[in-house]
Amino acid sequence: MDKRITDIRKSDIQLALADYCARYGGQNKAAKILDGVSSGTISQVLNGNHDLIADDMWRKIASQIGLEAARWNAVSTQNYSRLTRLLEEVQANQLWMAVTGRAGSGKTFTCKQYDKSHGNVFYISCDPDWTKRDFFAVMLRKTGRTPEGLTLIQMKQKLVLQMRCMETPVIILDEADKLSDVVLNSFITLYNDLQYDCGVVMIATEFLFKRFDQGVRYNKKGFNELWSRIGRKCVPLKDVSQQDIVAVCQANGIEDPRVIDAIIGECEGDLRRVQRRVFAEMKKQTNRQ
Repeated sequence: MDKRITDIRKSDIQLALADYCARYGGQNKAAKILDGVSSGTISQVLNGNHDLIADDMWRKIASQIGLEAARWNAVSTQNYSRLTRLLEEVQANQLWMAVTGRAGSGKTFTCKQYDKSHGNVFYISCDPDWTKRDFFAVMLRKTGRTPEGLTLIQMKQKLVLQMRCMETPVIILDEADKLSDVVLNSFITLYNDLQYDCGVVMIATEFLFKRFDQGVRYNKKGFNELWSRIGRKCVPLKDVSQQDIVAVCQANGIEDPRVIDAIIGECEGDLRRVQRRVFAEMKKQTNRQ
């Protein structure tokens, strides 16, 4: 597809940003949550002054509010349906859970879609370089509060208070297997404070289970306690099926069976690769028109 953001897509992003601001308490709070996006920029987008906003900024906004910068039709694959049900269960009942699946199985896409469509959802993409202070600072910003000037203990207390004041909040920790042991251990006290007030879902590859297994077997600090708190199991997702890939292709305008077969063969059940390949085919179709 053309690398420029189309006017139609800008309108899509504008509507999604308006909904995002409404869910998070207004433009100013949204600006505190969105990295590198000022309240002035948000105002320009919402007021329809689209020519004043660079394409890179449109992409930055779209990626952070769970919307692809290019038009993409979502499909309810088997993992999308299962993970959505699990997220709903966790949020409704304030559960703590770990869900694992292969890279490219649709975990991140599903979580971002859930974040878009449900209230009091705090989606976090984890970073291996985070300290405990980094993690709680990110969490506070997600709730629209500033961590500047606060000690680590104060940030924890403020986060706990914020969560207790909300109706069925849920924290989604995507790529939780990337978190350091020190950050993972901080969830023990967080669980003790929020057990009945907030749901937490760790989303990861199978490596998270291996870390827990080794941590418990070798009696590494905190691992047995945390393993107990998530029910001593990781809920596995299935591999992406050929039917899933066919549905994704057809939903996004790829109908030629030969092309779909080629995508199935090339992408090895990885939905990220499927998406890139579908975008390439969509670009070809556009160029032929």
